[in-house]
Amino acid sequence: MNINPFELMKNFQSLQTKLNETQEKLKSVKVVGNAGGDMVQVEMNGRFEVLAVRISPEAVDPQDLSMLEDLMKAAISDALSKLKEAIRLEMSDLTGGIPPGFFGV
Repeated sequence: MNINPFELMKNFQSLQTKLNETQEKLKSVKVVGNAGGDMVQVEMNGRFEVLAVRISPEAVDPQDLSMLEDLMKAAISDALSKLKEAIRLEMSDLTGGIPPGFFGV
């Protein structure tokens, strides 16, 4: 088997360009995680940054803060799950036949 280093470099540069384009696209991805029938919402972008947190007054009970904490965890987990799926879909063109989850996403 004969490997052409120039062809290999060309393929690598093409992959790098596609990766950079995908990273730019992911900057604009936004997801909203919900919990408690939308009583708590967490909005995140493709860089895993929290953009907004919305809490309805019904979710706040000073006598039961653990409920609000649980709703926050659930909303964040929901947002992360949606974001990982969005990233997986965006990266699928780039990764071709590589199995999902190979890169930890």
